[in-house]
Amino acid sequence: MARKTYTDLRSHRWYGADNLRAFGHRSRTKQMGYSQKDFEKKPVIGILNTWSEMNSCHSHFPQRVEEVKRGIWQAGGFPVELPAMSVGEPFVKPTTMLYRNFLAMEVEELLRSHPIDAAVLMGGCDKTTPGLLMGAISMNLPCIYLPAGAMLRGHWRGRTLGSGSDVWKYWAEKRAGNLSDDAWSELEYGIARSAGTCMTMGTAATMMSLAEALGFVLPGGSSIPAPDSSHARLASDTGRRIVEMVWEDLKPSDILSKNSFENAIMTALALSGSTNAIVHLIAMARRAQINLRLEDFDRLGREIPVLADIRPTGRFLMEDFYYAGGLRGLLHRLKNKLHLDCLTVNGVSLGKNIEAAEIYNEDVIRPWGNPVWASGGLAVLSGNLAPRGAVIKPGAAEPHLLKHFGPAIVFKNYNDMERRIDDPELPVTRDSVLVLQDAGPIGAPGMPEWGQLPIPKKLLAQGVRDMVRISDARMSGTSYGACILHVCPESRIGGPLAFVEDGDMIEIDVEKRRLDLLVDAQELARRREAWEKPLPHYERGYGALFSQHVRQADDGCDFDFLETSAGAPVPEPEIH
Repeated sequence: MARKTYTDLRSHRWYGADNLRAFGHRSRTKQMGYSQKDFEKKPVIGILNTWSEMNSCHSHFPQRVEEVKRGIWQAGGFPVELPAMSVGEPFVKPTTMLYRNFLAMEVEELLRSHPIDAAVLMGGCDKTTPGLLMGAISMNLPCIYLPAGAMLRGHWRGRTLGSGSDVWKYWAEKRAGNLSDDAWSELEYGIARSAGTCMTMGTAATMMSLAEALGFVLPGGSSIPAPDSSHARLASDTGRRIVEMVWEDLKPSDILSKNSFENAIMTALALSGSTNAIVHLIAMARRAQINLRLEDFDRLGREIPVLADIRPTGRFLMEDFYYAGGLRGLLHRLKNKLHLDCLTVNGVSLGKNIEAAEIYNEDVIRPWGNPVWASGGLAVLSGNLAPRGAVIKPGAAEPHLLKHFGPAIVFKNYNDMERRIDDPELPVTRDSVLVLQDAGPIGAPGMPEWGQLPIPKKLLAQGVRDMVRISDARMSGTSYGACILHVCPESRIGGPLAFVEDGDMIEIDVEKRRLDLLVDAQELARRREAWEKPLPHYERGYGALFSQHVRQADDGCDFDFLETSAGAPVPEPEIH
């Protein structure tokens, strides 16, 4: 392929013409202290930075931006930083999922409306990875992803802590009366010790790993802990590489294919990654006109064992994973299953990138003959309760619950659950199935991470630490338990979940991939007839836009008008 020249660049339309508008663009750039030599005949590289002081996962990004810029300058590019919505998981309410599509829209429009030739995408906290990539895929300019990296291991009283996973674990112990207020306070100081994302295999670590498996991250980059000096070097390497990608015109459409998405799915399965990856990968694929379906996850889920022994499914943390060989080591384990010819951002194939990878600790990255879980890091269930599917992470559940039959305890919404879950009179036993309604994309709104319903206090006191829970919500990737999620269609729009009542018998069989409500069709039809559609949460603003246009979980929860198939490509802006 012929290399681009300066006059081929998008930025040339802004800077290279001999007219009044170009004069204004050049003079205003000089207004910021740049000389003509700083930007003349150089590709303009947008650095999309999702830093904010309300996103602790990205607190090291101000330094990393400077290191990215260093690489861009060295390679002959002109770096410009463009702040993008931060979507910090711990703080944004009602849920960051409400704003993933907002970030994707912002990314696409930032790149389109400015004189940008290529982009470095800086993210890591859960929804920033898919949001950044969805927008960049739609814009289809050369782009490379710089993952934030995971934080260091947590520590408390000689124990190693994992963010999220140990929060749920010790909160259950506190509610059961087994943990003092002082101990709980100490945990706050020990569980998050540095910049970076959750160091368990939560959504952040999963999606950063999948960004690399798809081909958007320099080899090995997704596994480097945030505070490690190698992460700073990765930032500069990323800056240098994106400039070369401009001249090569290496775009997302050159990297993405059904095979590259299958590589990402197999990676998620081997990692026992977050169930949220299903929703995000489907949305990203649709932006590239690739029809990824729930069936693809389940088909591959029957073939791929869980090889990464990382919490919440396993024992170790992301720092251990990095020292054990990281994602390159895991992909090397999977090489006989992967599509090795898929192109990546460094200009060579995935197979070439992993051929020399080694594994240094087989307790962390297991061999095929000794997996953490033989198959089914993620499983897709269907049946009359979930006609369009539901998902579960089998390895995170107590095994005896993977085939279960029990009566429903139904909560109409999150507030109802919060009010009644610890009521001593709640008629719940360890065999009950907790059902949460109205927690889906439109219902909650935004499909929050409510799927790990708390175990009632009276059962905690009896030693119960897991039970079957069903909802149309999502679950944090750091969570665990027999939680059946993403029930589709959601209850708010009249999916079968809306018609479950207390005492209804529910049958779950993960091996057979079944989820059934044992109520006869005539009774269900009566309940459907009596059902009244709830009023919308929002009458105006972004919330109204979201509710009117968001797709269901099995379609990735993207907006219907943002999928590439929704219409012709958006034209380049005219410059007048």
